[in-house]
Amino acid sequence: MRVDAFDFALPRELIAEHPIEPRDAARLLMVGPKIEDRHIAELPQLLRRGDVLVANDTRVIPVRLIGRRGAATIEVTLHRDLGGGNWRSFAKGARRLKPGDQLEFGAGFAATVVTKEPEGDVVLRFAEEGRALRAALEKFGQMPLPPYIHRAQAGDARDLRDYQTVFAAHDGAVAAPTAGLHFTPALLAALQEAEIGLETVTLHVGAGTFLPVKVDDTEDHRMHAEYGLIPPDTAARLNAIRAKGGRIVAIGTTSLRLLESAAAEDGTIAPFAGETALFITPGYRFRAVDVLLTNFHLPRSTLFMLVAAFAGLERMKAAYAQAIARRYRFFSYGDACLLFPEGAR
Repeated sequence: MRVDAFDFALPRELIAEHPIEPRDAARLLMVGPKIEDRHIAELPQLLRRGDVLVANDTRVIPVRLIGRRGAATIEVTLHRDLGGGNWRSFAKGARRLKPGDQLEFGAGFAATVVTKEPEGDVVLRFAEEGRALRAALEKFGQMPLPPYIHRAQAGDARDLRDYQTVFAAHDGAVAAPTAGLHFTPALLAALQEAEIGLETVTLHVGAGTFLPVKVDDTEDHRMHAEYGLIPPDTAARLNAIRAKGGRIVAIGTTSLRLLESAAAEDGTIAPFAGETALFITPGYRFRAVDVLLTNFHLPRSTLFMLVAAFAGLERMKAAYAQAIARRYRFFSYGDACLLFPEGAR
């Protein structure tokens, strides 16, 4: 399909700079047989007893670093752990860097430029690795917010809390699974009271989720790979719930992509441990996921293509047009959609 089929105009003022408080007060556009205005707090009433929500429990690492190379300021975002203290990184001002350059990020915390990649990335080597490097990042790093959220160079300390979900348990993401940002302990308690289940899987979201689609046709786009994990006992419980007639409700596109990567043709979910580069566009047949809770996505993005595949391109264009007209808040810190496939409810 042509990529411009997934384009739409969005007023800049609808891009949320901070999440609403409390998180479950966010608005929710329900796209089923009709398009309805709801709120996240209504989820227990909008789902059925016996359904199960599946959340991504990855934890975002503060991998945005402001450093110095001599008198020059360099901003880097680490996005792929290559092992041995080496990280592939985006760098503002990368053209000025050369192998062997030292970048100083704080007292006793520095990296060496190893290589410059053809795509414009750089590979940095830190003396620290593993827990020691994570501790240094927690001290000196900032949250790797998407480029459409505006922050001063020093960052905003609120984002250390705001850009982390209530499910966050396993370090590894360099972008948040943002649909999970809407959940609060109070909402989770209400879902439990309504006998709606909760399971977690892990997909370490990569910074590639923010990269624009630069080709004209979806067939030519290469999807970034991300590491995911579905333990055997989790897969078994999800299969048992579905066998009883319960629906699998993915919290976010990351959970959905992982579940679909692990699903057989008949919808059975297998244990999974490895990378997935699943790219979902209209025409894809969903096997494991019945309902999708997700934020509003960028025009021409792989994520808008995914929701168009799930709920229908024309329905999603109509839904987004209604959301824009009614001043919903967009993107990572914004409001959400609850999506049902065409003909389902």
